[in-house]
Amino acid sequence: MSPWLTVVGIGEDGFKGLGRNARHALLRATRIIGSPRQLDLLPVCIRGERHVWPSPFSLEAVLAQRGQPVCVLASGDPMFYGVGASLARQLPAEELLIVPAPSSVSLAAARLGWPLQDVVTLSVVARPLAALNAHLASGVRLLVLSNDGRSPALIASLLAESGFGSSRLSVFEHLGGAAERRLDGLAVDWQHAAVADLNLVAIDCLADAATARLSRLAGLPDSAFKHDGQLTKRDVRAMTLARLAPMPGELLWDVGAGSGSIGIEWMRAHPSCRALAIEADAGRQGLIEHNRDALGVPGLQLIRGKAPEALHGLEAPDAIFIGGGVTRDGVLDTCWQHLRPGGRLVANAVTLQSEMTLMNWRAQHGGELTRVHVAQAQPLGEFDTWRQALPITLLEVVKPL
Repeated sequence: MSPWLTVVGIGEDGFKGLGRNARHALLRATRIIGSPRQLDLLPVCIRGERHVWPSPFSLEAVLAQRGQPVCVLASGDPMFYGVGASLARQLPAEELLIVPAPSSVSLAAARLGWPLQDVVTLSVVARPLAALNAHLASGVRLLVLSNDGRSPALIASLLAESGFGSSRLSVFEHLGGAAERRLDGLAVDWQHAAVADLNLVAIDCLADAATARLSRLAGLPDSAFKHDGQLTKRDVRAMTLARLAPMPGELLWDVGAGSGSIGIEWMRAHPSCRALAIEADAGRQGLIEHNRDALGVPGLQLIRGKAPEALHGLEAPDAIFIGGGVTRDGVLDTCWQHLRPGGRLVANAVTLQSEMTLMNWRAQHGGELTRVHVAQAQPLGEFDTWRQALPITLLEVVKPL
């Protein structure tokens, strides 16, 4: 079957910047769908019916024309945060032809002289700005697709608040067109409240002198989280996450999430990792919401409720961490029932009662028990001594395939 749908990437230079294949597809099309700005770039010789995307956005207008010669216009590379990627999830490859133009990130990298393979590319189009926080580190270069003309100023403010006010920003408007313009400055001194809606922000990250270094590896300092004392402490958190073993695209349930530290560090391990934080306490729910944004994982989903009741109907996870409530009737069994085959369950216990619960449950389901003792050097008069934290018992078990 030959493709009936062609997705044409079009730049600011319009029809004259398109290659032969893209031009021929537009000339053959009986219907052309795009934004008003993209449709206005086409010359009068293009005879196909022109249709603006519906609001709210939907692909149905395209899919309803299946079998007819249809063209969809997209900005730059349709497969880079574009409609081409959305259509490719709906249609088999043999029905779809993608004709890309240079993406805005390719053009920006060329203007800046930045090797594209060394740059982190992100989008804040209809996405939370807080996601940038996970990528901030001195020496990192970011190319960010803006949501609108206010995005650069909001990004500059976020950088300054996060301790990266010394970072250099370059904002590119209308890349590749006659109206292309570049604005440069430091985040802390950014003066442009609004720019053209079609823009891209380049960030050369530089941390301020007092900004804490926050690694993507497990075991952030406890001070990186706001908490009320219910927090899986740094050393135990690192050991717990090593056992949970996050992999790209996997889903974690953080049950009895407290301040959300396990779910947050799980998601920081890879951009595609997902987590649900189950927490019944309203005060701790607020802490989770603060921590997930401050540490760059606003996509962490908060489930307001108590296990096991709040667990029913949730997507089956690849891993489960139980940080509190292991003695509550049905929590362990419900988690085990919902865990995907091959998934990992890790539960921590501090009290004798919760430790006995884990030991009894292990007798039925197997797994490995580990006891952890952590001590820190603290002053004792004129000298120092070891202060022993409460010992932690960890249960780790893998559900059979």
